[in-house]
Amino acid sequence: MEQEGVDPRAPFLRLIDLALPPRCPGCGVIVEADHRFCAGCWDSLHFLGPPWCAGCHLPFDYDRGEGARCGDCLAHPPPHDGVRAAVAYGEVARRLALKLKYGGRLAAAETMARAMARLVPEGVDLLVPVPLHRWRLWSRGFNQAVLIARGVARQRSLRLETDLLRRVKATPKLQGLGRRARARAVAGAFALAPDAPARLRGRTVLLVDDVHTSGATGDACARLLKRGGASRVVLLCWARVLADDPAD
Repeated sequence: MEQEGVDPRAPFLRLIDLALPPRCPGCGVIVEADHRFCAGCWDSLHFLGPPWCAGCHLPFDYDRGEGARCGDCLAHPPPHDGVRAAVAYGEVARRLALKLKYGGRLAAAETMARAMARLVPEGVDLLVPVPLHRWRLWSRGFNQAVLIARGVARQRSLRLETDLLRRVKATPKLQGLGRRARARAVAGAFALAPDAPARLRGRTVLLVDDVHTSGATGDACARLLKRGGASRVVLLCWARVLADDPAD
């Protein structure tokens, strides 16, 4: 007879924990729990948050006052309503993103989602992951943005729409391209589902991706979602490139 309140699998789970102990998502050393970074990797992560630009959420070194915008937003107002990134793009953040995207370490998506969930703004109606082109999806086997978005949706009990936004044109790498060239590269790359206007009308959308680099992809998606009826589009990502340190 099973003892009430005791999981009969407990002895086997303890054996699994001993055989496969939790490891740091950044460097792989043994840690006390899943999705926890070791002290060294944790100290290397630069977590982002206010004070930031009112337009794009670029972090400021000090509080410049309510409504303050960075120079780029003053010159080129973004089509979205801000980019919220859990961390700045650096060695540990890059390592985790590459483990997920190219190494197939799917648990990394949950690690990212847990760090990103704190930045979900109030009033979000639905989450939309940045889509992959079908050729990229076939070769990789998964869309990392979908996996991350599922984790965020679970953490914050939000509605997830994985088929609302589609990538209909394969695009080249944007690294090294100027602003206009990047915009041309993603022009016409995305499309909305036929019933998107009914699903988007008046909604606040959280657009989810892994790394925010040049911003061309997020801008193209945000424009399309707003043309489809969304009232606000906020970008949410794991890491954001803050300097001239191009992402992979």
